Amino acid sequence: MGIEDILMFDETLFRDTTIFDLDYVPETYNFRDTQMEAMAYEIRPALRGSMPGHSVILGTCGTGKTTAVKKVFEMVEKTSENVICCYINCQINHTKFSILSQIHKKVFGHKPPETGVPFLRIYTKIMEKLVKNEQTLIVALDDANFIFENKQGNEIFYYLLRAHEEIPNAKTGLFVVIPDFEFRYALDKTVRTVFIPQEIVFEPYSYNEINSILKDRAKIGFYPNVISDEIIEKITDYTYENGDLRVGIDLLKSCGNIAESDASRQITEKHLEKALEKYISSSIKEAIKILNDSEKELLDEIIEESKKIKTNEALTSTRVFKKLTKNKKNSYSKLKRTLDRLEFLRLIDTSLTGKGVRGKTTQIYLRFNPDDLD
Repeated sequence: MGIEDILMFDETLFRDTTIFDLDYVPETYNFRDTQMEAMAYEIRPALRGSMPGHSVILGTCGTGKTTAVKKVFEMVEKTSENVICCYINCQINHTKFSILSQIHKKVFGHKPPETGVPFLRIYTKIMEKLVKNEQTLIVALDDANFIFENKQGNEIFYYLLRAHEEIPNAKTGLFVVIPDFEFRYALDKTVRTVFIPQEIVFEPYSYNEINSILKDRAKIGFYPNVISDEIIEKITDYTYENGDLRVGIDLLKSCGNIAESDASRQITEKHLEKALEKYISSSIKEAIKILNDSEKELLDEIIEESKKIKTNEALTSTRVFKKLTKNKKNSYSKLKRTLDRLEFLRLIDTSLTGKGVRGKTTQIYLRFNPDDLD
């Protein structure tokens, strides 16, 4: 099929392609009632005119944290005009001013001027408007770890949490969405004294839960008989192994696109194989793109040392860290945290063994072929 044929070909397998977008919020949202009730409990005082609670929402990627927050915020704003809920993606908005701009847009309907107006004047204007209208502000900082990477996290937390000290009667609540609780070690004492959150944990979806969600998405997003239960089960297998629901949703969409380009009326195993091949390659490249300098340095060292070891030999953290710890900026504990980050991004696997010189050591396994990155 040529480019013109693709552009003119109006027969489609998709009933609605937006169903497979990663930011799509489903009408019916299953398996997270307990977590959503916990969030609602922290917001409930605000509905009565009191100060809301704070929450840390924990869970690995693709466990439904973002969707749950958006669903709760949607329900709160339908229930009351006295609570303003502002969701902020910190991967996109990770500076003090950009986060304040998003809050300003939510409160006033537009962003503030980008230059010429001091931060504190905008901040005061927002809080005074909320106090005047007797409204409470709830802010969700999704992927909040990004604002700590650029050293602005404490300042942002400080202004949001201590608004009532700066502006009498201001009421604010903070929902922090993160993959792990390591960021708490970066919190200043002035923040820790007022930020006492409830921890709400999102465990990975079970196999049956993933299968149910993917079937629901396929039923709504595709026309009937486009994809079989057997293909969805294979996608469920791969998704469950990766522990990230987004993988399965993306594979459904990719399978549909590949089947369409094949002029097929049905998704087959051949289309799934192509989708998997494409996904694995692109996901690795995307993960590497977001690494900071120290993470890239460690990954490069792992790749370099992996090429040197024999087939039946395991790469150990001791061997990898040896050269990097010669640099005084790299302590063993820092490198261990960086190693954990690479594993979290599914670039490597690790296992603990008792065969080290000083007892236990960590074995490292690359999850990809470095030659595939070229």
